[in-house]
Amino acid sequence: MGRFIYEGGPRCELEDRALLHIQLVITAKLRRGEPFAFSWREDASVGGGKNTVWIHAYSSIVFQYFGSRKPEVNRAWVDALAYTANSPTGLYLVPEPPGSATAGNLEIA
Repeated sequence: MGRFIYEGGPRCELEDRALLHIQLVITAKLRRGEPFAFSWREDASVGGGKNTVWIHAYSSIVFQYFGSRKPEVNRAWVDALAYTANSPTGLYLVPEPPGSATAGNLEIA
């Protein structure tokens, strides 16, 4: 289970695999100078609800991984997440596309 931490405050816990895919989309958007919103739902154990943060070039973001193995990257999932990031509502986690877990995977360093 990994963590996305924004500006030392709001944080979101995600599986390492999902976190890696979110990181790829966020860094691609920031490289292009495209600010956007990122939203996630809180677990019911901490009161539920939804958080939204505005991500921009000067954001202080931490991607904290707890696993020791690097997950494979699924291009179809990155594309699906990028689609949400480019929408008016901004980036949010969508399920990994079915049947695409091994198709179009990328290796990252």
